[in-house]
Amino acid sequence: MTPIEESALAVDDDRVRYLVTRAALRAAKAMTAPALEPQQRLATLMECHGTLLAARGPLSPLSFGEFRRALKGDLVSLLPEGISPLDLSGLRVIDQDGRLTEGAFDLEFEQQMLLHTLRKLDGRAGVASDRDLQSEIDQETAFALLSKQGDQDVYVAGRTDLIRRPSGHVDDLCELRLPPLLMELYQEISLDSLYQGWWFPCPVCEWPMRIVVRRSAGTKVGEARCWHGPHAEMGASYRFRLPAAGSAPVLLPEPAPPRPMGRETVLYPDLGTVPEALPVEGFKALARGIWRYTTVPGLPELALYEQLIRRGLMVVLWPALDSYDLLVEGKSKGGRKWSFKVDVKDYTSARTLAKLIDAQEGDRGGADWLVVPDHRASHLPLLSGVAAKYGMKVATASEFGELVCKEAGVSWHE
Repeated sequence: MTPIEESALAVDDDRVRYLVTRAALRAAKAMTAPALEPQQRLATLMECHGTLLAARGPLSPLSFGEFRRALKGDLVSLLPEGISPLDLSGLRVIDQDGRLTEGAFDLEFEQQMLLHTLRKLDGRAGVASDRDLQSEIDQETAFALLSKQGDQDVYVAGRTDLIRRPSGHVDDLCELRLPPLLMELYQEISLDSLYQGWWFPCPVCEWPMRIVVRRSAGTKVGEARCWHGPHAEMGASYRFRLPAAGSAPVLLPEPAPPRPMGRETVLYPDLGTVPEALPVEGFKALARGIWRYTTVPGLPELALYEQLIRRGLMVVLWPALDSYDLLVEGKSKGGRKWSFKVDVKDYTSARTLAKLIDAQEGDRGGADWLVVPDHRASHLPLLSGVAAKYGMKVATASEFGELVCKEAGVSWHE
């Protein structure tokens, strides 16, 4: 088999995994949405079943009943034989409480981004659906509008606002340093983040948290947790008693894990303040794709930037209109000049990110460091091997910060 044929097969596998994940996620949403009419639920499930059968092909049939039962189990069971599961192994789209899992959303978006990159590189990833195209249009519209004027300061100010203010009252959002057309990417608060007209911003990223009501010890209780799993695991996870009609719910923090020790304390977010309920009227939030792949990875980018600046280092954010994320420059004690070009990535699937690096043959903008958030430390062994092929080094954000500070002769620890 030629390299071109092998590449085409790899693209086909990526597309099958994505279609299966998308079909399962949409079907799971239909199964778990209490307000959905039975006819709507059935129509959506049948459409998703059709998408799944198209992805599996004629040699891998799966009945409608088997499809519905499989949605409550391991997602791998929906893949046809011969397709590598990668990070789908062990993934569920519906958890034991009958709720959608956050991880399924992330993996769907990441697979979509990989396919988008492959499609732009060689056109072999197939035709995108209207839904896929809209997500891609959102991402590319945001970049195009921010970079349109060719002004570095305008780009940095606008992108910083997308990271710092992924939600807010429309009056405040209008004051942001964003092009008017970009404001259209702020949408109404999702029903999945509302309880009787109230919502809560995540204390880490400020995007609307997910709201679920379920039974606990025979009593109905509400839960609010960030849609980004790592933020929820840091402590952005709460419960609330169901209030009287018209009253705002009050959050009670779930037990939070202890703060990390050592170098990771510098970048770890402060979750000391419990979010208060906000009314849905007059508030909007960024589209999910922009939040997940601009706001979420942008938080460690800005945190790393600010901490290095505070220690006297020369750092440029998104140089040359986002060729990469950070340019860090300095001199050693001996007078030797050095610089690091950094790209920050926050992917749930290390394997999907590795495939993306391979597809692009490194970093498109010329970064020589790939940095991941501290909570992605387990991804380093896999990513290091792939990145090394293209002359890139890999580190966690805190590991990189400590390394750079050592090079500059200053202390990373406060």
